[in-house]
Amino acid sequence: MTRTQDPSHCSFCGTEKSPDTPLIAGAGGAICEECVKLADQVVANWGRKRALTEMLGTVPKPARIKEILDGYVVGQNLAKEILAVAVYNHYKRLKHESGAAGLDGEDGVVELGKSNILLLGPTGTGKTLLASTLARIVGVPFVVADATTLTQAGYVGEDVESILSRLLDVADGQVERAEWGIVYLDEVDKLARSPEMANSSRDISGEGVQQALLRLVEGAQVKVSVKGKRRDGNPEEVLLDTRNILFLAGGAFPGLEKHVAKRIGPARSGIGFHVSPVDAEQEPAPEALLNEIQPNDLRHFGLIPEFIGRFPVLAPLQPLDEAALISILTEPKNALVRQYQKLFAYENVDLEFTEDALKHIARKAIARETGARGLRSILEQVLRKPMFEIPSRTGIERCIVDEDVIEGRTDIKTVPDSAVGQPLRAAG
Repeated sequence: MTRTQDPSHCSFCGTEKSPDTPLIAGAGGAICEECVKLADQVVANWGRKRALTEMLGTVPKPARIKEILDGYVVGQNLAKEILAVAVYNHYKRLKHESGAAGLDGEDGVVELGKSNILLLGPTGTGKTLLASTLARIVGVPFVVADATTLTQAGYVGEDVESILSRLLDVADGQVERAEWGIVYLDEVDKLARSPEMANSSRDISGEGVQQALLRLVEGAQVKVSVKGKRRDGNPEEVLLDTRNILFLAGGAFPGLEKHVAKRIGPARSGIGFHVSPVDAEQEPAPEALLNEIQPNDLRHFGLIPEFIGRFPVLAPLQPLDEAALISILTEPKNALVRQYQKLFAYENVDLEFTEDALKHIARKAIARETGARGLRSILEQVLRKPMFEIPSRTGIERCIVDEDVIEGRTDIKTVPDSAVGQPLRAAG
């Protein structure tokens, strides 16, 4: 076989060799500069596809994602469905785009956009737990960032780029893994622009942070400092692409229901004595108002339109009632009652809660307005004395917690191996 040492056309695209279009000659053909660039893109895409396949495996379908979430988070079915669909579509897009060879050109190629998610709901309803569980399901790096600690660049506090530094640390310094991670921005409602603030003042921890986050959330090439220093003493920096990072934002947004009620409520006609009274039964419940939230309501709350537009998916979370709190105490895989029963089991003691005791715990949490977060503090307060004394005692078989113990009227009952034991005093 005769080998062409100096072919006059590119073996891939057929471009003719010229002074302006040099060719790289090989043993049996030649290649032009444009085809070299295209081949580099193809090889890079192959590498990204292999890395993504190794990290993600098979992304669960939305129904399976919700099923797994049900094992950790009680209720919030609407929010779970919204999150399951959004996360599935996001990583399905990544898997397909990372495998595209780029040989089809620009014509006819549909670029799928990223849909970041905004979680809205009272404190203690499971926003952070939903986000962290999602990251565990998909198997990608996950980081929680408190928006209240961020300030505009150039001021005392954390810059928004510090979020990406933490994500890179969680990804063990692997840039490609970090670029497919999930970032949860907590307390974003605290970034709302205060209406009382004068126009001439600079809101460096509110509107300024919203402006600074725009570039990261939308997608940009950001220089991120890596742990360790180079030989010249300067910190090492890498370029991180945020286009494929899924951003979840969450906040309680207290008072947002008022803006929704004002928008959807019936218009009142007349003034003074001519105003017709509004029937309280006609006013929508707060949980119903959360489902009616529109981007314009968030703008009235104090978020800037550009920031709202970068979170097109709104996922409302409903307040937790007594039944939901009791379910949180007993049903999830990591339910609090199961956790404390496990702690007592390490001391060979059975811990029992009566049904009325669980109801009183839930009512206390509702009265404190702390949601599911208040459940652990109540249990810690009730069980502090038994957890202090039992490791030093022997012969106790069972501890019983009833409603009188929760209300502080009686002590926790203990049952020894053969007879009723001495009561343990519950913390009041």
